[in-house]
Amino acid sequence: MKILAIETSCDETAAAVIKDGKEILSNVVSSQVEFHRNYGGIVPEVASRKHIEVISAVIKQALDEAKVNYKKIDAVAATYGPGLVGSLIVGLNAAKAIAYAINKPFIGINHIEGHICANFLSPGPSPIKSERGIEGVRFPFVCLVVSGGHTSLISVKGHGEYELMGRTRDDAAGEAFDKVARFLGIGYPGGPIIDKMARDGDPKSIDFPRAMLDESFGYDFSFSGLKTAVVNYVKKNGKPSELNDLVASFQQAAVDILVEKTIRAARDRKVKLVALAGGVSANSRLREDLRARAEKEGLNVSIPPLFLCTDNAAMIGSAAYYRLKKGETSPLDLPAVSALRI
Repeated sequence: MKILAIETSCDETAAAVIKDGKEILSNVVSSQVEFHRNYGGIVPEVASRKHIEVISAVIKQALDEAKVNYKKIDAVAATYGPGLVGSLIVGLNAAKAIAYAINKPFIGINHIEGHICANFLSPGPSPIKSERGIEGVRFPFVCLVVSGGHTSLISVKGHGEYELMGRTRDDAAGEAFDKVARFLGIGYPGGPIIDKMARDGDPKSIDFPRAMLDESFGYDFSFSGLKTAVVNYVKKNGKPSELNDLVASFQQAAVDILVEKTIRAARDRKVKLVALAGGVSANSRLREDLRARAEKEGLNVSIPPLFLCTDNAAMIGSAAYYRLKKGETSPLDLPAVSALRI
């Protein structure tokens, strides 16, 4: 079964063709980073306009690279939330129009579910054993979905079977990275820049707070206070000429919170696997620390390859396949839902 999938929830225009939920026949992503860099963050109106400009070409490229035409497509899928509503509408309407024109099923997919399903995709002939263990991804497991707009801990019991265990009460982790980078004047997007700079810094140089680690807070997160702690440190001590130690300490505090809550959730749910998903899962410190803690706890870890961590349509196609296998489709009047929950 071949599914044409489209993803436009934020500032990436993406289309992919996925076979049987796992095999990537094509995965095309057109990034808008350069357009938003001048503003230090994403401008929603600019994002939606850029989607309109390139979406037709991106879809055509995805079909061409997969060596298929519309007659060989079995279903069409698109993200319908959460995300920027203007951006969502572009991809959603394109997918609906194609599905209607070729008389094939349409499936609307939750963006967060898509990130989880990135763990089921194989970037080559076989799964990456160093990331997923010999047994691969098996249910049940706990997944940390962490990005610029989301920080959630989700218990995954099966395809389409999710329990939201905890989420951020304020800033998402990736949002905190971007805001700290903007405050320090080191560029956008903040996550990759901080990750790179932190490699030359001492993560123990500044003891920033690890918020809400007490078990009484459950599995919820808070990163606004950590961001404010960085601002207050600079206001009190001045901006250091070398920022590597500062950003390394900030990054370590954020990673410690994410890893500790994820491992605690896995222990409480008595699962053998923890998974990462979302743009911040590309962070090298997070990947390394989660692997180390999981190994210490006797847990397997699934981490998608870097190109499947950030927003892409391949993950949407994977999620749609498993929905369609269960007989689930969506109506053509499905609306975009900016604050959609999983």
